[in-house]
Amino acid sequence: MPVVRSADAQVYEVHNARFAALIRPAVGSVDLCVWQTEIAPGSVGVAHRILGEEAFVLLAGDVVLTVDGDSTALRPGDAAVAPAGALIALTNETEAPARLLVTVRSGFAAELPDGSTFVPPWAS
Repeated sequence: MPVVRSADAQVYEVHNARFAALIRPAVGSVDLCVWQTEIAPGSVGVAHRILGEEAFVLLAGDVVLTVDGDSTALRPGDAAVAPAGALIALTNETEAPARLLVTVRSGFAAELPDGSTFVPPWAS
């Protein structure tokens, strides 16, 4: 059984956010990817189009999730799902970091504002 200890998770930093890869094909998962994201205080999310469904659970702090122009504040314990093809952004308007648990199917990709496709290394 593959186990990833939080202290051993591979970490990536992109756009004022820290991504700790937990479950993904690189550690033995076939279908699922799970990571923890920490969003720095005062960060405005980079809008990107997700090419697969993405689910979020806010563990700590406060964020605003925008999906196709509809913004919703999330509080700890709240969960949300963004459908495939949606334009999304996560923003932390507070003075404290926010922490989320995020899950997608393996093979997940996103389209960036410049039209390029991005396959997150924390989901591969």
